[in-house]
Amino acid sequence: MKITAQEEYGLRLILQLARNSDQPTPTTVREVAAKEGLSTAYTEKILHQLVKAGLAESTRGVRGGFRLKGRPDDVSVGDVVRALGSFLTHAAICQRFTGEEERCVHNKNCGLRPVWSTVNLHIQRLLDNMPLALLLQNESDARHQMVEMAAFPFASETGGIS
Repeated sequence: MKITAQEEYGLRLILQLARNSDQPTPTTVREVAAKEGLSTAYTEKILHQLVKAGLAESTRGVRGGFRLKGRPDDVSVGDVVRALGSFLTHAAICQRFTGEEERCVHNKNCGLRPVWSTVNLHIQRLLDNMPLALLLQNESDARHQMVEMAAFPFASETGGIS
């Protein structure tokens, strides 16, 4: 999986909104941009994409700004990735590495396609089960929980291998 700059910055921006979700006033674009070291124009562009996807909401006016829509427990990392980009499909992977041919020579019967599809499926499941609230914890606690989350699907599907 390739993480784009927009997805990385979008996750950082929505985490800023999640950190401020209990504040009485919305967070301004300038505040978020300054905390993340991004331009206000780029920050605003990404925040509007998050609003369009239903993950954030905006308020106009002097006291306006942006808020996380819902609670940090209700929004997943997978939601944010989908809002700002997408997960690769096996078709997209197969179209990228065709060698000198127009189509991959293994298009009809490929041993690699199930590998990439399975890896992609596990990444999607992991990110879909990772709420923003988890990322708001201290790094050590978050890492520990993420390692357990990542190991769990494999343990149940392979008869206990972790």
